[in-house]
Amino acid sequence: MSASANRQAESLARNYKLTLRLKFYKGGAALGSAMSSIARAGGDTGTIDVVRAGKDFVIRDVSVTLRDENHGKMLVRRLKRLKYVDVVDVFDPVLLKHSGGKITVDPRLPIANASDLAEVYTPGVAQVSLALSADPGRAWSLSCKGNMVAVVSDGSRVLSLGNIGPYGALPVLEGKAMLFKHCAGVNAFPICLATQDVDQIVSTIINIAPVFGAINLEDIASPGCYEVERRLKEALDIPVFHDDQHATAIAVVAAAINAARVVGKDLSQLKLVAAGVGAAGMASIKLLMDAGVKDVIGFNQVGPVHAGRTDLTPQERWLAENSNQSGFKGSLKEALAGADMFLGLSVGGLLKGQDLKVMKKDAIVFALANPVPEVLPEEAASFVKVMATGGSNYPNQINNALVFPGVFRGALRARVREVTEAMKMAAARALAGVVGDDELHEDYIIPSIFDARVAKAVSTAVIEEALASGLARSHPDPKDF
Repeated sequence: MSASANRQAESLARNYKLTLRLKFYKGGAALGSAMSSIARAGGDTGTIDVVRAGKDFVIRDVSVTLRDENHGKMLVRRLKRLKYVDVVDVFDPVLLKHSGGKITVDPRLPIANASDLAEVYTPGVAQVSLALSADPGRAWSLSCKGNMVAVVSDGSRVLSLGNIGPYGALPVLEGKAMLFKHCAGVNAFPICLATQDVDQIVSTIINIAPVFGAINLEDIASPGCYEVERRLKEALDIPVFHDDQHATAIAVVAAAINAARVVGKDLSQLKLVAAGVGAAGMASIKLLMDAGVKDVIGFNQVGPVHAGRTDLTPQERWLAENSNQSGFKGSLKEALAGADMFLGLSVGGLLKGQDLKVMKKDAIVFALANPVPEVLPEEAASFVKVMATGGSNYPNQINNALVFPGVFRGALRARVREVTEAMKMAAARALAGVVGDDELHEDYIIPSIFDARVAKAVSTAVIEEALASGLARSHPDPKDF
């Protein structure tokens, strides 16, 4: 990368924020001195709010973005050496927001008197217990099961942080539970397991399954995630959906459908080069191929996946047998020659903008590594028509939060046993369809996660496909959201 690109990448990678409560004494240009010190230390100043003012001082909260915790400690030491400035307090606004956790369990019914108590608990609850014991299927309507998802992780691959364990996964899963409820009215509960053994993960989920109408696997590293999902699908009669794979794939295909519309090409015409064939990458490639993409070259950490390699995982072996028909064995940059689309689900800084100039005119680039994309949009702008990333700081954020609330809402309401490939494709097409012809633009190929139409469109598509295929075990009105 160039020096400017390195600076931009470093800025994108920053996600550590502090709020500094500083007391500025009058008469010494204290505010300017503090701002200069923050800038020299490499901090990015955000909002500055007045907390309290006195005759000789003003206390302000200064928001600063930094590289990490050590960077913050260094900055505070520098500020403490300034004249006319006191460091009153230092707090992390993100930690404060998570204080006490982000979710609660609230009753749906009041317990206002002895009669209420007797009906929701003993002795009246015995009537319901006997009914469910005699017919477990009634749990869908007489318990929380019908609208409850288990969000399960072993903490082995949390965001871009890697294997940080179950406690590291917990705040992520709490956030996911919030999105389930906010976007689709679905109740979800985080379950972080103190094991990364596939057998134990599978047995634990099977044993807790009676409470839940669906299982959302989250942040489980490959290849274990494949085995966990496969075995649970065989053992359970409720949907088991590995979000990192399938929700990502659905969002990618939706964005690709609309990107192809922007450049005036059919998906079947695209030559696709993909970097990253882990869980999310492989699922995305498979669904893109189901959508019509034929010419695919995928790369893992070693190089291009082709039939002549003997070091492939079972999933990569499938890809070798079903793609790269020419047996291409060159580099990633060489593979981009004449490509219509690049899909990155790998590591940041993999490519430079100049590497894209060999792609076809009106190229499509999805650089989805986080927090730094495979190629920076600023560098790619001269060489591509449509650019998407996984971050919210650029247009066209491809985010699996666009998908999972609606998919699970539809799956629960239709009471399907699994989310089929046809349901995934229906969800992708519905998500793409949220962006109308009058809205479609190279900087708007995928809707915002705050668009209220998204979850409804995806849920409706899943229910309609379940009904059409005969896989629905209940028959809700698809449009009743």
